[in-house]
Amino acid sequence: MRNASGNGFDSSDSFAVSGAAEGTARLHDIPPSITPSHGDDSHLLSRIASPADVKALAPNELAELCREIRATLLAYGHRHGGHIGSNLGMVEATVALHRVFDSPRDRIVFDVSHQSYVHKMLTGRAGAYMDPNRFGEVTGFTNPDESEHDQFVLGHTGTSISLACGLAKTRDMEGPGSGIGNVVAVIGDGSLSSGVAFEGLNNAAEQGGNLIIVFNDNEMSIAGDFGGMYGPLARLRASGGTAQPNLFNAFGLDYRYVEAGNDVSVLVSAFEEVRGIDHPVVVHIHTLKGAGYDGDDHVAGAPSASVGNVHEPDPAVSDTGVRPTSNVLHSEPWHSDHCNLSDHEPHEGQCEASHWQNPDSAIGKADNPRKHYGKMAMAALESRFADEPGLVVISPATPGSNGITHEFRERAGSHYVDTGITESHAVAYAAGIARAGGTPVVATTASFFQRAYDQFFQEMSLNRSRVTVLDFLGGVSASDNTHSGAYDVAMFANIPGVTMLAPTSADEYLADLAWATAPSGATHAPDGPVVIRVPGEPLLSAERDPGLLPLTGGRFAAHPRPAARSHGDDGYRMLDWRVNQAGSAVALIGLGNAYPLAEQTAAALCADHGITATVIDPRQCSSLDCATLESLRDGHTLVVTLEDGQREGGWGEKVTAYYANHHVSECGAAGHDRNPRVLNFGADKEFTDRVPLDALDERYGLTVHQVVEAVTRCS
Repeated sequence: MRNASGNGFDSSDSFAVSGAAEGTARLHDIPPSITPSHGDDSHLLSRIASPADVKALAPNELAELCREIRATLLAYGHRHGGHIGSNLGMVEATVALHRVFDSPRDRIVFDVSHQSYVHKMLTGRAGAYMDPNRFGEVTGFTNPDESEHDQFVLGHTGTSISLACGLAKTRDMEGPGSGIGNVVAVIGDGSLSSGVAFEGLNNAAEQGGNLIIVFNDNEMSIAGDFGGMYGPLARLRASGGTAQPNLFNAFGLDYRYVEAGNDVSVLVSAFEEVRGIDHPVVVHIHTLKGAGYDGDDHVAGAPSASVGNVHEPDPAVSDTGVRPTSNVLHSEPWHSDHCNLSDHEPHEGQCEASHWQNPDSAIGKADNPRKHYGKMAMAALESRFADEPGLVVISPATPGSNGITHEFRERAGSHYVDTGITESHAVAYAAGIARAGGTPVVATTASFFQRAYDQFFQEMSLNRSRVTVLDFLGGVSASDNTHSGAYDVAMFANIPGVTMLAPTSADEYLADLAWATAPSGATHAPDGPVVIRVPGEPLLSAERDPGLLPLTGGRFAAHPRPAARSHGDDGYRMLDWRVNQAGSAVALIGLGNAYPLAEQTAAALCADHGITATVIDPRQCSSLDCATLESLRDGHTLVVTLEDGQREGGWGEKVTAYYANHHVSECGAAGHDRNPRVLNFGADKEFTDRVPLDALDERYGLTVHQVVEAVTRCS
């Protein structure tokens, strides 16, 4: 879910959109940019500055507005990328919401809020989706700093109903003076599977009062839908909303079903019926994920058509641009989507590729670190499945982005479990597997693991569960403020009993994985949970270009130097630090992704200042290698820690605290003070939103010239 940067097409580039002219739909050349700044006032969307403008349209203009929005989303996806599929499915519903309700007095809360692109277009931000020069003006999620129509910054899932309950509670307590009218929670696109969503439903039924829950049922999550609730939901759809059991009725909630979730006029009528309602109600709308993608060429793994292909007019395409598709209602509605297309080939219906669309500018580029190292880990684990029936890979809904490919999942069978968007459950589930003697590996993105913090403490760590966690996208990044992984070390490495490893090469990464998942009782196996911080871009770049590691070229010794045996002398010292260059005066300790910076800084110090620094790869951040730290007392006056995570509460401060708490009074040779000064480099304690990585590195002093300057100033 990391935001992609967009490179604009030349205006001559073609792209597939669907439209209607005198009732006939066709692909035609709607300009990629139709903003008022281009002097074109003929399109409805260019004239929408607020929801009031949506209300002012004639009823027969709503479909044309939806068609223009859909065309804009399709063009934006090719140029910029993003969560296009879920938004294509929500075009009509969002137009209907703003047609009926009065935002911001009526509060609309979008769950996850990756479904909010259309909402942003209708609340004064359409230009940010139509003009490539303005793509950076908006985030991929709602944000009150952008607009009064956005209620919360939301990039994780399942919380909209709870938040809506809170808004409604204050309204009901304060009465008309609260300034709050209807409260609407928009949930779906897989987010209903999150446990907190059920907690919200439970509270809503008890609380009562006006609360409208719009459930966007597009038969998909990020990958497929997984879980027992999806069978009853399928039967509700098939029965027109009459089948039992009805999970919403089971909570005591009123319930309405709308089959035509991509018909704007039907949705307007449905929302008008519940506007001003005096009790909580669920409006279950059946939508088509990716509605408007060229679905016919992508069904069940069929070859994809190029973006610029021209097709014969299809009379079945709706006047809002929704194309017909047969890629729905599989015999296994909660199974994978039976297609294995890339992020550049999304299509309508049950299609994992439509969750996140990469821009066309990314076509042909090598795998990013998440996919590269994820595929590597899955290959290593898959080779063991035949001999280890208890080895299970668990993904809370984000497999593809982390290299857990469609082919791997199909081959893995019962060795792979997608729990849906349920990080807390996934970790507790893994702890149960471990208690029974199995070998669970839980894999997802660093920021998503924050949702399972309590389970890491209780079910996993307190119980000494042999759970292996693959922590993707940890560290400083250019991501949005809801998906930063800069806080993972401060979180994981401070949980009692957790071992957190930070490998700096593919070989060590695989060795760490093998160690963490070694059968219980195996020689040297860990006795508790292990978190492996999956290498990021600096390390993958160094693997592809060894020149980025000027001292070692990536050729590390298999084990630490014998002098640093702080965790045993059995020949397999997983937690000992590795000294890759022995020097004097200055020691540079680079954790994980920051390790290449340590080597590059050492090379600069030698070349420009004649300083041969000691360079250390700590390999892990949950404990200190006291023997190595003690060895630095003689001959080193300065120790520098480098980490690409939050500095405050992070790993480097532990080194500072060690020397402060173990001060020695005796002097070394020639009166040398044996208490080295320590400098910590890392990220500030702050949220950042889509700041370029090089700008963040400069801000935090994580560049060669800044570290060299600090070292020479302090030496």
